[in-house]
Amino acid sequence: MHRGVRDVDYVIPSLLLKVFVDLRLSFCTSGSASFSMACPVANTAVELNPVLQPLNWLLGCWESDEPGEGTFPTIKPFRYTEKLQFSHVGQPVINYTFNAFHAETNKPMHRECGFIRIQPGTNKVAFINAQNTGLVDIEEGELTGQQLKLQTQSVARISFAKEPHVQQISRVFQLRPDGKLEQTVTMATDNQPPSQHLHITYRRSS
Repeated sequence: MHRGVRDVDYVIPSLLLKVFVDLRLSFCTSGSASFSMACPVANTAVELNPVLQPLNWLLGCWESDEPGEGTFPTIKPFRYTEKLQFSHVGQPVINYTFNAFHAETNKPMHRECGFIRIQPGTNKVAFINAQNTGLVDIEEGELTGQQLKLQTQSVARISFAKEPHVQQISRVFQLRPDGKLEQTVTMATDNQPPSQHLHITYRRSS
């Protein structure tokens, strides 16, 4: 992990800029307001790239069915709500934004955005993710039916990121038989081994 961190230390500014600028352009192209909290209207004029067909169950907008649970050994447990948007513009890439809010105060919390790619002809998936905490990570894993398992391959962060530093993220997306989407996130830091950090279920809103 440490080797991977050093390898990407020098590309943090350009990687962050590319993620946010490309995502903004993608949403503008699709006719939606950039980083709007409202779900963009689907662009029916653009066909889904065939490469993305195995991931089409993710597409659309999702809202937490009930508050999710946030835990970690070094923090006080918390509850949060979240909105997810997965969209495309005809490229072999899914664009996404995640926006979380404190369940009691509705105060904005963690935010993530980026891209999902799948290696053509395989079930190998890459998750290119930037967070408002100053963390950028690349997660890779495998798609099995309607379950996607991902784990960190490399991590980069701003020079003044809050300690302890995140060293690994694992997440699982699962589309349940009842049509709800479930996400579980596990995290490891400098001084804590992997522990479950987030768990939440969503209902499709559009």
